[in-house]
Amino acid sequence: MLPDSPRHAPLPGLTHAGDSPGARSSHGEMQLAPLPFYRKLCYAIGGAPYQMTGNALGFFLQIFLLDVVQLEAFHSSLILFLGRAWDAVTDPTVGFLVSKSPRRRLGKLIPWIVSSTPFGVVFYCLVWSTPSDAMPVSLKFLWYLTTYCFFQTSMTCYHVPYSSLTMFLGGNQRDRDSATAYRMGVEVFSTLVGSGIQGQIVGRYHTSMMKSCSVPNGTLYNSTALGLTDTLENTRRAYVIASVVLGSLYCMACLILFLGVKEQPGPLSPLGKTQLPFFHSLRLILGHQPYAWLLCGFLFMSLAFQIAQGIFAFFCTHAAGLAGKFQHLVLIMLVVASLSIPFWQWFLVRFGKKTAVFVGLSLIIPALIVITLVSHNFLVFVFMVVLAGCSLAVLYLLPWSMLPDAVDDFRLKNPNYLNLEAFFYSFYVFFNKFAGGLSLGISTMSLHFAGYRASDCTHNPSVILTLRILMAPVPITLLLIAMTIFCFYPIDEERRKQMRVEMEAAGHWVKNGNPG
Repeated sequence: MLPDSPRHAPLPGLTHAGDSPGARSSHGEMQLAPLPFYRKLCYAIGGAPYQMTGNALGFFLQIFLLDVVQLEAFHSSLILFLGRAWDAVTDPTVGFLVSKSPRRRLGKLIPWIVSSTPFGVVFYCLVWSTPSDAMPVSLKFLWYLTTYCFFQTSMTCYHVPYSSLTMFLGGNQRDRDSATAYRMGVEVFSTLVGSGIQGQIVGRYHTSMMKSCSVPNGTLYNSTALGLTDTLENTRRAYVIASVVLGSLYCMACLILFLGVKEQPGPLSPLGKTQLPFFHSLRLILGHQPYAWLLCGFLFMSLAFQIAQGIFAFFCTHAAGLAGKFQHLVLIMLVVASLSIPFWQWFLVRFGKKTAVFVGLSLIIPALIVITLVSHNFLVFVFMVVLAGCSLAVLYLLPWSMLPDAVDDFRLKNPNYLNLEAFFYSFYVFFNKFAGGLSLGISTMSLHFAGYRASDCTHNPSVILTLRILMAPVPITLLLIAMTIFCFYPIDEERRKQMRVEMEAAGHWVKNGNPG
């Protein structure tokens, strides 16, 4: 275990200007060894499971519970909301437990990631399995609530230490931003893979279910009920197959991360055990102003995107007349988001991170407005999801690129409080998951009060109106709130340059063994 004070032995990954010719800066100061490409790539691949499973759940869990399992909207919303409320306990708790963990032979964070993976894969597959129709509704409710909560816990034990690895990859501030861009590029690509696999496997069965629906007065003909039952069973089987495929990719990504990444302590990150109690740590990080502003802005931004994401399949199926095409639109949006990551990385380096947030979030607003006003026009939807995909890339890249700056600012202002990085990241992960659960809870409860019923082939005007409101006015309002909050975020490019100088000075101080 490494000590909590930076006054002890020199840390790996640091070089001094006198150590080698290549280590000398223009001012003769200490420089950090550059971060190798393979480590960036292996680190980035490790983020795939969270996005693959999270986006498959985000796009398809709601329609799975309502149309495939055929739970009532009220029960579905309770499962989604209570599952994310459970994360209110597990995310900060796991973050604190990781902070209290000793550094072992494999590191401090990697053992958490590896040991949680088998449980995450098993419970992910169980979430998409369907109990017997003879099972009482109350037991079905408990089945999905339990498996969903256990999966969320397993994913928390994976993702909180994984996201904290950003601070322990080695390299300097620019290397870390570059590694974050690699990570976000792979994560967006993994959402494409996850949603693509899930969508292509189950999408055609949802189309078959809609075709089996004859609509006299919005109900089923008795003559088609048996055919619809067969189609329903095929759809359920397709969801299980998709979950097994994604579970296999989950394991492969974890293995690549384990083999390719080694934790590297930094000048103010000795990878030791924090000695602070839980609530003291909580007060410290939530009381740090840049982190608090960033957390609030991230919450509203994430909530806006996830409400639109969670309702998109429903909107295309029941309001836009594109029941058999929504999975293709999802793929197009994610491809564009993946290809946009390098542009936004260049943009934030050239114009600054705050500017990138305002420009990027603004792009999706006209797209959402047009989507709600147009129906039965696939080409228009394609153009709009391209615009939305550009904006989605900002959601993936910028918050996670800005978080290390807030953590650095805290460490420079509070040099005696070390090893709290996992706690910072755990609340960030929690607010992202909480936004997802809250968004699904809001949308399903809204559909419940609007009178949505899974057995109906057509829906009353109040259901269609609810879908339109959830698709544009609600997300746009939340985005405007997020942009207002980011106006008050205090870390601009000038402050980042100042922090870079201070971090180099801190590393130089440690390297030379000066007393703290």
